[in-house]
Amino acid sequence: MTRTRTGTALTRPQMDAPRRLIGGRTFDFDREVAVMAIINRTPDSFYDQGATFALDASVVAAHQAIADGADWIDIGGAKFAPGPAVPIEQEIERVVPVVEALRGSGVVISVDTFHPAVAAASIAAGAHVINDTTGVHDPAMADVVADSDATLVITHSLAAPRMPYPAPHYDDVVAEVRTFLLARVERAVGRGVPRERIIIDPGHDLNKTTRHSLELTRRLGEITGLGLPTLVAVSNKDFVGESLDRPRGERVEGSLAAMTVCILQGARIVRMHNVRAAVDAVRMTEAILGFREPAYERHNLA
Repeated sequence: MTRTRTGTALTRPQMDAPRRLIGGRTFDFDREVAVMAIINRTPDSFYDQGATFALDASVVAAHQAIADGADWIDIGGAKFAPGPAVPIEQEIERVVPVVEALRGSGVVISVDTFHPAVAAASIAAGAHVINDTTGVHDPAMADVVADSDATLVITHSLAAPRMPYPAPHYDDVVAEVRTFLLARVERAVGRGVPRERIIIDPGHDLNKTTRHSLELTRRLGEITGLGLPTLVAVSNKDFVGESLDRPRGERVEGSLAAMTVCILQGARIVRMHNVRAAVDAVRMTEAILGFREPAYERHNLA
């Protein structure tokens, strides 16, 4: 069911519970977009290739992201892409110290994991959000979140964790992503996670081709119309690079364009690498939409 309402020259999704208390901060996703920064404590991370693998480097990068305006820090200890399994204890050792270092900073702390044990340790250390890129592949993840005050991000993907999924096929990628998300939301709710603590993510590039990700971006309103706050992770992804013929280090502008199109269709959390540029683009988009007032007015005023 897609429910919309007319806003400032646009059609905006009607969310069931747009006001969310997350990590001590209140977000009004009816009129606000949160910028999620990315901190990867992995030696083989997709974008920075291990630049924040060292604990000190990851904490410094997180504080820089906060200074640049990030609302949210997402910490990962194992990347999504196929590869050898990272032992659970090792993943905990990577993410928990960063969570502890950021506790009390005023930022929302998120941990990107598909292991319930890592989620439990992260929440105990002070994480406010669990970002499961396997869409509650393990139902025990919902149990862990249900037993806490944490928020759960449910992301669409098809492969088993860290396993390849070559040549993905969809008859209608948006319809199938929508159906998956509805089913996984029901799974989480059925195991005790309140709907008002669930966020959805269509999973750009995750077990999808470039054309699939472009179609998801073009028709994102069908996802945001589900009535839950929608997160999009489009930053520097291959669908941007393949659309523009740009290598990984030259995709900022394309990423910002994809992000803005998603916001205009109702995305309310954006997961981005280049935080300062993303914050400026988000705040400008909010101002155009009438969500926020200009920082000041001088031009052509007496």
